[in-house]
Amino acid sequence: MEVIFLDHVEDELLKFAVIISFYHGKLVLCRHKDRDTYEIPGGHREADESILDCAKRELFEETGAIAFDIEPLCAYATMGKNRVNVSGDIIYGMLFVADIKKMGKLEYEISEILFVDKLVDNLTYPDIQPLFIEEYNRRKGVGDTNG
Repeated sequence: MEVIFLDHVEDELLKFAVIISFYHGKLVLCRHKDRDTYEIPGGHREADESILDCAKRELFEETGAIAFDIEPLCAYATMGKNRVNVSGDIIYGMLFVADIKKMGKLEYEISEILFVDKLVDNLTYPDIQPLFIEEYNRRKGVGDTNG
């Protein structure tokens, strides 16, 4: 799996939104009810949905966040076959950063939320998620939250 980070990608190419999220200074990770691994919130863009609206929807669905500040960090491209990309073709997404102000209850597919100082070892996408955190750290000039 290869991931590259880009400053710009045409909007119509963006298929995913991934949201590096913080709540009271802690990194937010979620666990899907059908998995025993943790992940950064995010998901597929729906038809006729802006990438920002996708990020807001996914953040709410996967964390219960009901009040937050969110902004794009950068676009990314992944290449290589994995569970999400069975063809191995290039897939583009947008990486966002969110500061969650208020949490609601979990109502969708997520069964657990973790608030951590750095990534855990048991990641759903271990080849990709640490790279997202590294890029966040690089662009924001912050210390290591990667583990």
